[in-house]
Amino acid sequence: MNCYHAFMTILETGSFTKAAEELGYTQSAISQMVHSLEKELATTLLLRSRKGIALTPDGEELLPYIRRLANSHRELMEKQKEMRGLQSGIIRIGVFSSVSCHWLPGLMKDFKNQYPSVVFELHQGEYTSIAKLVRDGSVDFGFVNPYAVSELNTIALKHDEMLAVLPYNHPLSACEQVSLAELSSEPFILLDEGQLCEPLEYFKKNKLQPNIHYRVHDDYTIMSMIEKGLGISILPELILNRISYNLVTKKISPAIVRTIGIAFKNFKTVPIASRYFISFLVKQYGDISEHKNLQVM
Repeated sequence: MNCYHAFMTILETGSFTKAAEELGYTQSAISQMVHSLEKELATTLLLRSRKGIALTPDGEELLPYIRRLANSHRELMEKQKEMRGLQSGIIRIGVFSSVSCHWLPGLMKDFKNQYPSVVFELHQGEYTSIAKLVRDGSVDFGFVNPYAVSELNTIALKHDEMLAVLPYNHPLSACEQVSLAELSSEPFILLDEGQLCEPLEYFKKNKLQPNIHYRVHDDYTIMSMIEKGLGISILPELILNRISYNLVTKKISPAIVRTIGIAFKNFKTVPIASRYFISFLVKQYGDISEHKNLQVM
């Protein structure tokens, strides 16, 4: 077991006990790994208390370097697997909720039918935080709007229309469709997805200013708030396919469409299992992708 990986797992799980359970080691063995790492670096990295664990000032400063070493060790192990052929592997993906709930599960199932031994590791976020996870190596690639990220390679996969979401008894619920101008005068609940917000871009393009009352990071929280009459919102159709909330959805004029794609640093250095999955995604949704002939080997 790599001590850097053990250290990162402790931070991710929040405790030595949970890290030991996840990694299949005893708690004393995990503690010994951290002790060895602290001895190697001649400093204390973690403080333990009844409230949990916390990084020391030295730990905070050394964390980016330890993270890079942990990721480099993982890439080394993945390269070793690659040289033997794709029999197993971990696919680490940054993903936002509408994709992880309503699109990705079916894709993972189809892929595992071909490669049963691969393991998926999903990291939730929004456009900006997912791009950061890709850049620092915490995930192999991430689902994003390609127009929301920079300094990464991107592939567009799918278009997703966004709909107005209203309380069941809202006056606009009787309309066949609603305009951006009508929506701009209502108390608005904004889905905050980082540096790029598609609805705000469309409001701006049409010289309108929404009446924002709330900024929320979770689609389901927004739907619950709308159900209680706290306002209206614009959400992706993907998240609205299967909902149990008492809501009304309406098409918007002009239509708002977002692009869903993936972002990664360098396809040639992505671990082999993730490379195969990226190629699988492109093959499934090659109609809007410009990368139809990615070579996984």
